[in-house]
Amino acid sequence: MTLADLSLKEYIAEQAKLVDAELDRLVPGEGEEPRTIHRAMRYSLFAGGKRIRPLLCLEAARTAAGREVEGALAVACTLEMIHTYSLIHDDLPALDNDDLRRGRPTSHKVFGEAMAILAGDGLLTYAFDVLGQRGDARLVLELARASGTIGGMIAGQVHDIEGGGQPATEELLEKIHRAKTGALLRCSLRMGAIHAGADEAVLEAISRYGEHIGLAFQIVDDILDVTQTSEQLGKTAGKDAAQNKITFPAVYGLERSREMAEEQRRQAHAALSRFGAEARRLRELADLIVDRTS
Repeated sequence: MTLADLSLKEYIAEQAKLVDAELDRLVPGEGEEPRTIHRAMRYSLFAGGKRIRPLLCLEAARTAAGREVEGALAVACTLEMIHTYSLIHDDLPALDNDDLRRGRPTSHKVFGEAMAILAGDGLLTYAFDVLGQRGDARLVLELARASGTIGGMIAGQVHDIEGGGQPATEELLEKIHRAKTGALLRCSLRMGAIHAGADEAVLEAISRYGEHIGLAFQIVDDILDVTQTSEQLGKTAGKDAAQNKITFPAVYGLERSREMAEEQRRQAHAALSRFGAEARRLRELADLIVDRTS
């Protein structure tokens, strides 16, 4: 049975298993000194995340090349390292001050604040160690920019922090979320396509798809924070409203936010029109992002 024969649920489970096995191979084991930092890094990394970013990277590589691409798995894993580092730091008392992540106590609740900071630092640094070994400076640059302070993830986090208590405007909302969430999701797809040797037309189409699903992901995240329980989310629900965060429901209301997520889904599908059946899984992943309940 090939990947194409699997249901979406089976496909995701199979791909997540491959990602987890590669992360286990790449990241230092708990017995490697200094043991505490490696325990802390692996505690958060293997806490049961959806692996959406690595999956998008792998599927973008397949779509761009029309086949499996050697070395794509290690490239994909660097995205999960960056994502997990950002979650560890997001949960710290100085930022979102959260006690629950992926259904278990956050890193700083288990290992203390200092070790949680260092665990995030360790995953960030190790991602570039792994990526640097691939020998492609374009990939390093893509990940650095998507994670950084000029339109990247850190920029979005800064806008989010400084936006607290400010009027909830459309302009500020877009400024926050295109950087905070959208940049790394778009980067996941671009890295897969670049690693596969995509030409400019293919890279542009996959990038547009990434922009639309990145925005859809954040819209749905904001909706779920309002509509789901902490048990369903695996993290503390209602935090956005409690902290006066600028969110899509706060600016547009729930009904319009749901309509906007659907619009982004349609545009994501349209961006893939050139690929035909080759982009089946990317279309299914766009649907999963919009339809998810956690």
